[in-house]
Amino acid sequence: MTDLIAEFRRRMNSLAGKHVPFLFIIDYEIRTPLLIPLDECIQQKIYFSVPGRSNYSKSKSLSSEIVIKKTPPGFEEYLKAFTIVQTNIHKGNSYLVNLTFPSKIESPSGLEEIFHSASAAYKLLYKNDFLVFSPECFIKIAHGKIKTYPMKGTMDASIENAEQLLLQNEKETAEHATIVDLLRNDLSRVAENVVVEKYRYLEKIVTSEKTLIQASSVISGKLSPGYNDHIGDIILSLLPAGSICGAPKNSTLKIISEAEPYSRGYYTGVFGIYDGETLDSGVMIRYIENQSGNLIYKSGGGITSLSKPEEEYNELIDKVYVPIS
Repeated sequence: MTDLIAEFRRRMNSLAGKHVPFLFIIDYEIRTPLLIPLDECIQQKIYFSVPGRSNYSKSKSLSSEIVIKKTPPGFEEYLKAFTIVQTNIHKGNSYLVNLTFPSKIESPSGLEEIFHSASAAYKLLYKNDFLVFSPECFIKIAHGKIKTYPMKGTMDASIENAEQLLLQNEKETAEHATIVDLLRNDLSRVAENVVVEKYRYLEKIVTSEKTLIQASSVISGKLSPGYNDHIGDIILSLLPAGSICGAPKNSTLKIISEAEPYSRGYYTGVFGIYDGETLDSGVMIRYIENQSGNLIYKSGGGITSLSKPEEEYNELIDKVYVPIS
């Protein structure tokens, strides 16, 4: 553990133990985590929204449509990474690998306009560096209970019998079961009486291009008394989030580092709000990064032994969108 991570853990434990509200942002590789007192966020041009709490006015006029021109990676480049992943899966090194890629995008809208126009449960605009509009919760902590809501399995809602097809799809079923099992084991490291409260329910996500169907589950556990003094320990022990790497986690992380030709940075990390009593956090998917004036949208999906490269490539492109209510 580096000195930076050790200090981040100590500060998070200390602030939570004193019931001081803060925002935390942790990158995928847990190298440059950020911890900002809530009352300093606006001054630093950091804006957020989690269910029931935000630090910006939502009265701004919102665009009814955000236009994005996509330039995804070439299929041959994707296939090269996909083959590395599949080779490792067939060797037994992993059951599920979340493979991601960056896509260049162009839009007449800037990060701030996209942020205010996007509809999502978890939203974050970090200065003019990157923004997140994620549908996926990482963990919630309240009244001694911890919950997580894994999301795995996506289908275009316009397809006939889409809900039935998604629920019956062998690949999507296996992928969801693997992540639920992984996150149940992860929660068992920090909590007791871990149970799956609800398994594989469907939700609709409306985007500027189409409506998608997403499969989710709910897992919960009970935390020990005095958990506020150990919020930093709890968060860091659960990272990286299982839904954005795969299973088994350690060997899958090595496969990802070999297959992906870029740095994820804060993409697929987590951010969250501790309000002095409860904690709510999201996985940083649906992510746009400003790289010296060029916009990069990072997206991906889970690969199993049943995956077909053309389908996974198309899903990666489909996930380059801005959700509009």
